[in-house]
This record gives sequence, C-alpha cells and structure tokens, in this order.
Amino acid sequence: MTEAVPAQEDETPELVVVTGMSGAGRSTVGNVMEDHGWHVIDNLPIALLPELLKLADAPRSPTTPASPMTRRPTRIGIVVDVRAHGFETLVSSLQTLRDRGWRTRVVYLEATNEALVRRFESVRRPHPLQGQGRLLDAILREREVLAPVRGAAEIVVDTSGLNVHQLSRKTSPIFMSRSAERVRFAVLSFGFKYGVPLDADFVFDLRFLTNPHWVPELRPYTGRERQVSRYVLGQPGAREFIDGVGTLMQPVIAGYLRENRRYATIAVGCTGGKHRSVAVAEVLAAELRSEEVATFVVHRDLGQE
Repeated sequence: MTEAVPAQEDETPELVVVTGMSGAGRSTVGNVMEDHGWHVIDNLPIALLPELLKLADAPRSPTTPASPMTRRPTRIGIVVDVRAHGFETLVSSLQTLRDRGWRTRVVYLEATNEALVRRFESVRRPHPLQGQGRLLDAILREREVLAPVRGAAEIVVDTSGLNVHQLSRKTSPIFMSRSAERVRFAVLSFGFKYGVPLDADFVFDLRFLTNPHWVPELRPYTGRERQVSRYVLGQPGAREFIDGVGTLMQPVIAGYLRENRRYATIAVGCTGGKHRSVAVAEVLAAELRSEEVATFVVHRDLGQE
C-alpha cells in the first residue's frame, strides 16, 4: 500500500459524511479518519451541521497561541445512520453547505444482505430498525430509506468480503491530505464466484487466461508467489492486457484531475480470486503508479478457498 505523504494542511474547509448500511463498517472508517487527523463526530443531528461549521469557520482569537490544540478544524467528518435526527434532509443540507463554500463528500458503505445478516448474527445484536420484526426485513427497509443518499454519494465502498483490517486499508487513502494532488486507485482482485464488487468503478475479466488451478504444481500457491505470477504473466495476452489498461486509464486520470475526483476502484477478476487476478493486480498497481497516481492493492477473496 502506498504510504501517506506528509503535506502542508489544506485550509479550504472540507466535510466528509460517512454513512451507509448498519453493520457495513462505519465505526471502523470513522477510526481511520481520526488516524488521518480528521475531527470526527458520531451521529450528529443533521440540523446542527450549519452550526457546527460556523464554529469551524469562526476566526481564532489573536490572543490565542497557535498550536495543534487551538487550530480550527478544516477537515471534519461525521458518521451518521438512519437514526440521526433530520437524516432525511442530509442531501439538501450538504448542497446548502457547498453553496457556502464548503467542500463536501459522502462516503457510503455498502454490503450484501447476506453479509449483513452474518454480521448481525455473529454479534447477536438487533438491527437498529428491526424492532420486533425480522432482521432481513429491517435491512431491506434501511436500504430503501438510504437509496437517495447512496445515489448522491461520491464514493461507494463494498465491505461485503472485507475484514476490519482490509476495510481500514481500503479506505485509508480516501482520507489522506488533499494537498497532495494525486489520483488514488484501489486495484482490487476478486473471484467472480463470490460476486462482482459493488463499489468497482472499472471491472475487468481475466478468465481469458489459462487458470493455474488446473496445474497441479501451481494449485497450492497464490498469484503473489513468483512461480504463479510468472505463469500468469507469461501467457499470450497477459502483458497486452496490462498495457492496454494502462493506456485506457490515461484519459481517465486526466479527467479525474480536471474534475477534482481523487479516488476510484479498478477491479480485476478471475474465477476464485486466488491466482490470475491476484498476479495481475499486483503488477497493474505497480505500473499505474506515477507522480499523478497513487495505488494500493486489495485482494478481496484471497484465502476464501
């Protein structure tokens, strides 16, 4: 994973709202934001957003010594769910803040119904909308309520196949200092038999390459290991594919920089997410990396088999 590069703080105020399905990992992402120096507030009533940002905009007293403790926050995160008072006004409230000069983004955490059911059953806690009803009904009801917010989100992250550490790695680049003007690509390997990632901006299918699973001496290994990587990358079309994706992404990178978009997920899939997609994701991430582009790799389904 590419390390965060220390940079001077960007004084343009920015607000990021982390929301999404209950059980999809909001608390974990809130912790990631704090690790990157964001001022994070959990379940702030939406009606208080303008008042909160007035405090952030207020000039510091000239008699107050400058220090990290007294510096006004310019990067504020709020973590909210459907129970937050005034949640239904979130989209319109954010537009009002944009009109006042704040940069705002919504990071929406998604997961499949099956993944959410497993998580709630494992912790033995009720869903916040469940009441006396069924867990699945509560999940479906929440998904319906959140639909407008998901539609307005700049970043959607599918957490279905991620553990806490993988989720932290995947979301960390989103919250790095914006003063480092780079596009950040998550290059995600996955297995089609486990489902296409819900948060993928670009999806590529590597099943045109011969599967090392059917080579007995390679089957136990993964695409991270040299013998498998050499086998995958040595096949006809593999090198051309990687070069082609690199060429394809050049106008995308230029467009992202123009439009001030800084994060996207490139998903490469094979059957099980163990050999071909893993080997190609590692090389693709390395070759996309440049002065304008930071990359990191997530192997979603590695270890599933």
